[in-house]
Amino acid sequence: MPLKVHPRGNYLFLPGIAPYSCGVVSSPGFEIVHLTLQKPVAWRAGFQQIARILATDQRPPQALCSISLRIPAPLTFPGFAEFNAAYTAVLRDWDLFVDEINPVARTNVAPVVAPPTEPVLYAFAYTRPCPTDQPATFVVAGAGELPEGQLSRDAIVSLTDVSPAGIARKARFVMDLMEHRLNGLGASWSAVTTANLYTVHSVAPLLPEVILGRMGAAAIHGAVWHYSRPPIEEIEFEMDFCGTRTSRRLV
Repeated sequence: MPLKVHPRGNYLFLPGIAPYSCGVVSSPGFEIVHLTLQKPVAWRAGFQQIARILATDQRPPQALCSISLRIPAPLTFPGFAEFNAAYTAVLRDWDLFVDEINPVARTNVAPVVAPPTEPVLYAFAYTRPCPTDQPATFVVAGAGELPEGQLSRDAIVSLTDVSPAGIARKARFVMDLMEHRLNGLGASWSAVTTANLYTVHSVAPLLPEVILGRMGAAAIHGAVWHYSRPPIEEIEFEMDFCGTRTSRRLV
């Protein structure tokens, strides 16, 4: 689907499915600011913290454009749907939807070491004014080896194959999907400032060609490996990307 304008959020988004959009890009005269919580908090309380920060920055709730969550363990497909129902209800309460479409990008993964005991807010992003001559900034939502718009076990690429060759096929698929989303946002690899990997499988064999080799000049910034599982059982490899100028850590 083509980019859709958020009339009050000062960004455009690639429509995805009910729980999240595929990515967001700032409108002219605005930038996307990315914040990471050093100490993640329960996700509902996290929305209260977001509200306070937006108010301090004199931004409306609709400026919220991206959410990153951490969960205790991967979910079944029905469990994922149940969590998404509660999550999207909060987004509706915030009046974030545009023409009944969820505009907010999201990443939602399960850390393997020291996982949280409940779903927590890990990071978020919002728009704020910037000089009009600044290039657009963006967030590409997290995605694993599932075709766009499909939430079905049978659609998982190389289902149950966790051999090195199977993981490589999954990673290539995800990189293709990331590139498609980048192009849809009007962005390119050269504008990527952060590339995140989420998997429990070794990424070393994938870095030279499948990942960094594909990123061109942005490969100089490397890639961040989060030893985490994607949010749904039997999905093995996930990525997301940012292209931002302002990134802060809340301590």
